[in-house]
Parts: sequence; structure tokens; C-alpha cells
Amino acid sequence: MCAPSLMSEVQRELSRRHFLGAVGVSVAAAIVPQEEARAQDKPVRLPKGFRDIYDLTHTLSPRTPVYPAFKPIQIIDRFSYERDGFYCKELVVIEHTGTHMDAPIHFIKGAASADRIPVERFFAPLAVISIKARAAKDADAGVTVDDIMAWEKRYGRLPRGAFVAMDSGWDARIVDSGKFINADAKGALHFPGLSGDAAKFLAQERDIVGVGVDTVSLDRGVAQSPVAHLTLLGAGKYGIELMANLGAVPPSGATVIIGGPKHLGATGGQVRVYAVM
Repeated sequence: MCAPSLMSEVQRELSRRHFLGAVGVSVAAAIVPQEEARAQDKPVRLPKGFRDIYDLTHTLSPRTPVYPAFKPIQIIDRFSYERDGFYCKELVVIEHTGTHMDAPIHFIKGAASADRIPVERFFAPLAVISIKARAAKDADAGVTVDDIMAWEKRYGRLPRGAFVAMDSGWDARIVDSGKFINADAKGALHFPGLSGDAAKFLAQERDIVGVGVDTVSLDRGVAQSPVAHLTLLGAGKYGIELMANLGAVPPSGATVIIGGPKHLGATGGQVRVYAVM
């Protein structure tokens, strides 16, 4: 963070028209209105790089659905251009809010916190298992061992070091927290997740780094105990919850890239997740 006096000097410099011409389009895009910046955005295409890039992250806001035990994020304006010479917000947020990571320590005492997970585990072959059709008819649907085997029959055995994600189509409900959490009159939650058997199969029979879901929990809403959490995190895997846009990514062939949290002792935290091909 820069001192206020330095920030004031930077602000004066930004007001000079020749500054933009000297520095170039990248800085100009950062200070023009958002709509204009979007119009200037162009897909990055490197000659030997990835052809397709997918953002699997929801924008985090106070309206983002959260697990009933948690409070939504608070986003507070703390500094302003007019008063302080720069703009800055304060975030008050539970680690497990929005698109976020569950580190093993979240459920397993003494296990690895997010800041201790080796960075190479955040780059992995991505396998997307869709249960969208079933979840549209049954909110309590879960990924089963049969779903995993059906995926493997079509695309081959899960690659070593894979990240396995459930696409239930639930991300379409993100604009309505009530429908996303989907509690019934008695308070029971109804949303898709991983079955206990599927979690056990992935943890014991396949070499994966982690799993992801497009709901607020690795476990189904109706689960009587957090068996998927206990099984997967207990095996040293991590979870990513509240993923977005999984239906846009091919079931096989993409690589997932996860910008994991790194605050001390993190039981989890907000992440930025991409898929690239």
C-alpha cells in the first residue's frame, strides 16, 4: 500500500493527458469507465498458448448465496478519491463465501491449511461430470460412482492428478439466494452434491488433487453428515465450492488453474478459478 502523499502525486499524474499516451492502452483501460473498458477487451490468443479460457468464478457480492451458518460478505467504502486521494474498500468476509476453497484443515484437525497446499496441486487436468438433467428433476441428486464410471467409459480413466467437478446446473440459480439454498418448510436444504460412495471412490480409487461443485457444499443439502467433506479432506484433497460456468467447459481435455488463498492458517478462502484449453 502506498502512502497518501504518494497516492496524491499519482492522482495528479493520472490527470495529465500525456500520461496515457506515454504509458499505453493497458493503463488507459484501467481508468476509463467500465463500459468503455469492456468494449476494448479482446481475447488473448498466444501462438503457442491456450485457445480457450473459461472463468469458473462467481462475482462475490452481498447478494451471493452463503451456507446458512455464515453471513454474506460486507463491502465497505473506507477511502475515497475526494477525501484521501485514492479509493479503497474494506471486506468483511467468512473464508467459506463465494467461489472458495475448503482446505483439509476445514474439517480435519491438524491437516494442511490452504497456505500449505503445494502450488503445483492448483494446476490439474479437469474432468467435468454433469448431472444437470437429473438435478433439474431432483434437487437431492448427487454424483454417484456410476456417474464417474460412465464418464470414464466415454473419456478414459481419470488422469493422474485430476480435479473432478460436478456440473449440476445449479449456478443458474445464483441470482436468487433462496432458490440456491433451497430450504423447505422444515428448514431442510435441498441441493446437489457428491454421494458418500462417490467421495470414497475418488479419494481411495483414483489419484485426484481435489473436487469442485457448483453448490455451497461438497455434500448434498440433505446429507445427514458431512461424509464427502470428511472423506475427501481427510484424504488430503481440497474442495472448491460455488463454481460457475462448468456447463460451458468440455467434460474432458481442459486444465483447471486455481488461484488459492494464502493467508496464515487458512481453512479456506476466496479463489479465482479458470479452465484453459
